[in-house]
Amino acid sequence: MRAQASDRSARTRARIRELGPWFHNLCLDGIWTAPDHFLGDYPAVKFARYADALPADLSGRTVLDIGCNGGFFSLEMKRRGAARVLGIDHDEDYLAQARFAAATLSLDIEFRQLSVYDVARLGERFDLVFFLGVLYHLRHPLLALDLIHEHVAGDILVFQTLQRGSPERMTLAPDYPFAECAIFDDPSFPRLHFIEHRYSADHTNWWFPNPACTEAMLRSAGFALFAHPEEETYLCRRAERPYPEYGAVYPSRGNPT
Repeated sequence: MRAQASDRSARTRARIRELGPWFHNLCLDGIWTAPDHFLGDYPAVKFARYADALPADLSGRTVLDIGCNGGFFSLEMKRRGAARVLGIDHDEDYLAQARFAAATLSLDIEFRQLSVYDVARLGERFDLVFFLGVLYHLRHPLLALDLIHEHVAGDILVFQTLQRGSPERMTLAPDYPFAECAIFDDPSFPRLHFIEHRYSADHTNWWFPNPACTEAMLRSAGFALFAHPEEETYLCRRAERPYPEYGAVYPSRGNPT
């Protein structure tokens, strides 16, 4: 038995090395996938700050994990008894990691190669949708939120994004006259910072909202915030969009004629 366990650990260690580098630090057969992560035990150390804000028992519920990466949150929700967990990511390398992790832990989770812009293809709504650490990597962030609202969010959205700028929020008026300019110099006004080149050596870091902007974008896309358990994490419920005539758009593919 001891020899068999040793052989399994050796195979797991070798496969972890083959699938690396890992962004999610997972414990598989006693072996950590990213023990030297620059953020520490990530994402567990961040999840610990708001894990109790989510239902402990997900029996009978469905979960969609958008941008699932190595599968940490998909695994955690399946451990809480979710009836169905689907993780999607555009990166096949991350999906290979997630599939290996789920198989190693004997957890029945489906993983598919899709981007957030493709969620209409799923054709179903989910009780919980996770959209964590994705928004700032997108060229079209508000479109992503609109598509989630229109096609897959059934009840709760768990949202997290990297934020920069003032943590203050101002009370917004329902309208401003055309001559009003000073409001835009107030650092607490909703602001989405655009990164033209690179941030932290990553050219996919495009947009960093301040907290006021994060909350305004979520409301604009039709999500009602009901909890803010961690500085970058928001829990929302699907609601009506404030301007129903605006929402997801579907540009035609191919060259214009």
